[in-house]
Amino acid sequence: MLLAGIQAGMPRPYGMERRPPWRSGYAKSPIGGCVRVRRENLDGDGQADLRHHGGPDMAVLAYPQEHYARWRDELRWPDVPYGAFGENFTVAGVTEEDACLGDVWRAGSALLQISQPRKPCRNISRFWHRPELLRLVQRTGRYGFYLRVLEEGIVEAGQPVQLVDRPNPEWTVERATAARSCASRAPGEAQALLDIAELGDDWRAHVARALRRG
Repeated sequence: MLLAGIQAGMPRPYGMERRPPWRSGYAKSPIGGCVRVRRENLDGDGQADLRHHGGPDMAVLAYPQEHYARWRDELRWPDVPYGAFGENFTVAGVTEEDACLGDVWRAGSALLQISQPRKPCRNISRFWHRPELLRLVQRTGRYGFYLRVLEEGIVEAGQPVQLVDRPNPEWTVERATAARSCASRAPGEAQALLDIAELGDDWRAHVARALRRG
């Protein structure tokens, strides 16, 4: 695997010409050179909605580089940049189909762990003024996933990413996403997901609520 790009950005207001305006840290710009990864953020990165974003289980958002070629072709968007999907790390050589919950990665001097899939929100469409984009992300399953920081460290674009440990090889990010979506129809699968110790608290709470609703 390769850390193909690193992006960060702080919250700022949008839509001031319309009402109501909104505030988001969705816009991410490339970082040249080294950056420190901390327990809850990269330096220079932040979230506006701390109820649904950020925190130790969602410290870093990763998105597969492989998806960009598909988006450029399918959306006729040849200049779509890394960071377009709000990610901090654009990672080559892994997708939701083979990344697993609990995977531990070494990137630079930082040690990171996949905590949960990403559940995209409407800001994807709102930011790019593409109403269909959120629906397409959901349909294709090109969500990305979150990393928690086990050891803070320094990273730089172009560095290799090493898989250090894989405690749950049967639980891909793709499978975890499906287990949440189908919790009412397949409660056994959802319960098995909750049994994974490395699952992030936000995802765990949503799955547990879906099971209680039946």
